[in-house]
Amino acid sequence: MTRSFSSATSAMAHTRLRVLRSLQILSINRTPAFLTPIARQNLRCFSVARVHRSSGPSDAPTLIFRDVAPLRQYRRSLLMNKRTVGLVPTMGALHEGHLSLVRQAAAENTDVFVTIYVNPTQFGLNEDLASYPKTWEADLQLLYTLDQELASAGAGRVSAVFAPTTKTMYPSLPPDSSIPGVGSFIEMRPLGQLLEGASRPVFFRGVATVCMKLFNICAPDRVYFGQKDVQQTVVIRQLVRDFHLDMDVRIGATSREPDGLALSSRNVYLGARRRNVGIVLNQCLRKAEAQYKAGKRNRGDILWQANDHADKVQFEQESLDPSKRARFEVDYISLADPETMEEIDEVDETRGAILSGAVKMLPVEQPLEGEELGVGDGQIPVRLIDNIILEPKQ
Repeated sequence: MTRSFSSATSAMAHTRLRVLRSLQILSINRTPAFLTPIARQNLRCFSVARVHRSSGPSDAPTLIFRDVAPLRQYRRSLLMNKRTVGLVPTMGALHEGHLSLVRQAAAENTDVFVTIYVNPTQFGLNEDLASYPKTWEADLQLLYTLDQELASAGAGRVSAVFAPTTKTMYPSLPPDSSIPGVGSFIEMRPLGQLLEGASRPVFFRGVATVCMKLFNICAPDRVYFGQKDVQQTVVIRQLVRDFHLDMDVRIGATSREPDGLALSSRNVYLGARRRNVGIVLNQCLRKAEAQYKAGKRNRGDILWQANDHADKVQFEQESLDPSKRARFEVDYISLADPETMEEIDEVDETRGAILSGAVKMLPVEQPLEGEELGVGDGQIPVRLIDNIILEPKQ
């Protein structure tokens, strides 16, 4: 059966009760009928479908979960049927980078869980939590379209979307982004205090904490993260290793625009002027990479061209009229150890290294009439990050 529900609390409560009851009577060859509205247009809510999708892949459901208990019950049903789960954690505002991770997960698992949750504890007190893009219906449309693509290809499917409330994720206390903060947190020291962690002191505490929660709730066989957030991938690998979590960590390549700009949910804030200048970070890293490929191993030899290019572009922008320029600040350009993220003076060829950087695109000073300024009319500062892996020499 397919049914649409209002957002009223009583209806949601009735739905959850019905789901819990249905879970008790469904055979192990059936999935629970836990459904919420997928979208108002061009989307559908799926009915109860067989777990073994090979008998009818185009009719398989994508289930929307808000609470932990029904999702865990569903996960157990998949485990009993010897199905594997790949988890793709996101904060929504999905783009091709996220979808590429879902495709990778579908190629390696029978079922894919996608989480959509904007985690407040990884935002500092003065960061852009309130303005972070929220595109729920568009996200679900993308997942629905991708799921049909996966069905046609005979790959694994997007079985579940977990979109919890903050009360669900932080049941004891309201989430706290202050320092030292009050609550139950996981901290990765010193890894979480370097680079991004130095500029955003609570960021990796929030990332590690919410990921541990999602891993416990979803119990995936494999988890998927993008290389764009390279320090995050190092944090997650260490988290899984140090806490003996029974899952594999998969890292997908950074998805980019044709000119090299790394895809990010925050790019919607840029607008044309800042977007055109924002490519400076990738250009800097490419110049440093070229030095490594040319045989340079000393830190100064590798990074000087990157820093020089940043200085030149910054000077060019400062020289322009305020109605034309896009000003930015360089936070860091790093050459770091691939496991510890600590800065290195010399690249060990047997280990390689990580080139990474961060810039802040400052608000547009004098917008022109009719200028494409992006979400927020060009007034929201945009932090851009990127990285390149310097591969070990064989």
